[in-house]
Amino acid sequence: MSKLEKYFFVDKVIYHSLDLALYNVSAVIDGKEFMITDEKGQRLKSHNFISLQKQLRNVKAKTQVMRHTSAYDEMVGGPSKSDNALEVPIGDNQLY
Repeated sequence: MSKLEKYFFVDKVIYHSLDLALYNVSAVIDGKEFMITDEKGQRLKSHNFISLQKQLRNVKAKTQVMRHTSAYDEMVGGPSKSDNALEVPIGDNQLY
């Protein structure tokens, strides 16, 4: 994460909504998406979205989005592995 803060600008920070208030984060840099890890190499994740925003407050991102991919299509017998990701633009309201 400290390397990420050294970039002048990151194209996009993506907060992935995984399951029942579990989030992890990735960043798009020069068109490539990378998972963000802590100093120990562990994926940055939390049950508290605001705490993730606080940890990333020094990252200068052009945009921030919340992304959710649903398994609903597969559960009801629809096509598997279709891209049904929903991305919603968000901002940092500094609620921390």
